[in-house]
Amino acid sequence: MNIKNQVELMDAMVSQGDIVNAVKTFFCDKAQTSDYGNLTTDGKQQMVEKMEGFLGSIANVNGITHHSSIVDGNSSASEFTFDFDMKDGSKIYWHEIIRRIWNEEGKVINEAYFNAV
Repeated sequence: MNIKNQVELMDAMVSQGDIVNAVKTFFCDKAQTSDYGNLTTDGKQQMVEKMEGFLGSIANVNGITHHSSIVDGNSSASEFTFDFDMKDGSKIYWHEIIRRIWNEEGKVINEAYFNAV
């Protein structure tokens, strides 16, 4: 499986805000995630539920910017900036690196988020 192609396809979906479908398409069933806020998920379904809840709390998407990605073997790193107005009146501005580990079938088995600011 061409991991670079998978990364490009997944990052394109994320850039368009299609994050839930990116998870559904590219995560393996047992994928695990962790972020710099110490939140974790265990399995694709848990991540789908987390993303559905998060996206449902967004009032306005001010921008999603994909800066760059690199691929080395079965690992990738993608740099994004996310700018959201939330329904509770707060603002989210994340500049982050998303590190993914991919399996031989081209599915994400582990995804971690790092604060790039």
